[in-house]
Amino acid sequence: MPIRQAIWRVAPHPEQLLGGNLANEQLLKDMIVNQPGILDPNWMLIGRQVDTGVRGRVDLLAIAPDGGLILIELKRNRTPRDVVAQALDYASWVETLKPEDIANIYSRFRSGRDIGSDFQDRFKQRLEEDSLNQSHQIIIVATSLDDSTERIISYLSDRDIAINVLLFEIFTLGEDQLLSRTWLLDPISTQVKATSAPDELKEPWNGEFYANHEDGPSRSWGEAVQYGFISAGGRAWYSNTLKLLNPGDRIWVKAPGYGFVGVGRVTAKSKSAADFTITTAEGESPALNVLNGGTYHRDVADDPEQSEYFVGVLWFDTVPLRKRRTMPA
Repeated sequence: MPIRQAIWRVAPHPEQLLGGNLANEQLLKDMIVNQPGILDPNWMLIGRQVDTGVRGRVDLLAIAPDGGLILIELKRNRTPRDVVAQALDYASWVETLKPEDIANIYSRFRSGRDIGSDFQDRFKQRLEEDSLNQSHQIIIVATSLDDSTERIISYLSDRDIAINVLLFEIFTLGEDQLLSRTWLLDPISTQVKATSAPDELKEPWNGEFYANHEDGPSRSWGEAVQYGFISAGGRAWYSNTLKLLNPGDRIWVKAPGYGFVGVGRVTAKSKSAADFTITTAEGESPALNVLNGGTYHRDVADDPEQSEYFVGVLWFDTVPLRKRRTMPA
C-alpha cells in the first residue's frame, strides 16, 4: 500500500501535524540543489536538467563515492507508467556516458569547475576513471505515491534493477512547513543491486559477492592480506554493504584504480574498529593496536556512522596492486 507518514507534536495530549503542499515542485528541486543531503548525504550532485538529446532532460544527476551515477527524476503529475518508462529510458542513456561526457556535464553544472578536484574534496579520495560510471541507480522523487507506482518499482527491484522511490511529505507547524522523507525500499539494498558483481563473477546460489577495498591513507591492502580482513568506513555509505556479508560468503575484492586483487571466504560478520580483533604471534589483539598501515578512522572509532568496520576473510588468492589510470585532479 502507498507510504504514508504521520508526525505528532510531543505533549501530554499529542497533536497530529496537518499535511501540507509545496507551492510547486520547482521549490523542491531548488531545495535539493542547495542542500543535496536532503536526498542522501553520501551523494554529490553533478548535473541539473541534463540534456540527453532526443530523450529529454534528466532532472538531476549525482555521483556516489565509488564513481557510480545516480539518476534522479521528479514524478510531478506524470502517470506511474510514464515516469518509470522515462526514468528507464534516461538510464539507458546514462549507461553510455564516458568520463569526458561526465566531466563536461559537471563543468556546465558548476560553471567551469573540475569534477576530479571537487570529487576529491568531497570524498577525500581520487576519482578513478576505471570506476567512473560502472554502475548507476534510478531514484524517483515523489510527494505522493500510489499503489501502481509502488508495484512497478517493487517488481523491477525484485529483478535486480537498482531503482527506488524517495517520498517527501510536507507537514504544517504554525507558520512553518516541515519536510519529511521516506524510502520505499531499503536504500542499502538498492546500493547493493547497483554495485553487484558482473554475472560471470557471482553465483547467487553459492553466496558470491564483490566488494571494494581502498589502498591509501585510510587503510592498507597489504595489512588486509596479512591479517585476513577487508574494511571500510568514514561514511555509512562505505560500511553499510559490509554489514550484509555473512560467514561462508565468497567475495571478489577490487581495489579502485587497480582492478580485482583478491578472492576469499568471509569468516565473521562485520564489526566496528573498536570491537574487531586480529590474530598475531602473541594471540588475539585489538585491530587498532596492531594496524599501522592506515588511519582506519581512529579519530571517529566511537561514532557508529563514521567508524571503520571490518569483515574477517580467509583468502584463497591475492595479487599485487597494479596501478591504473585516474581522473586528473
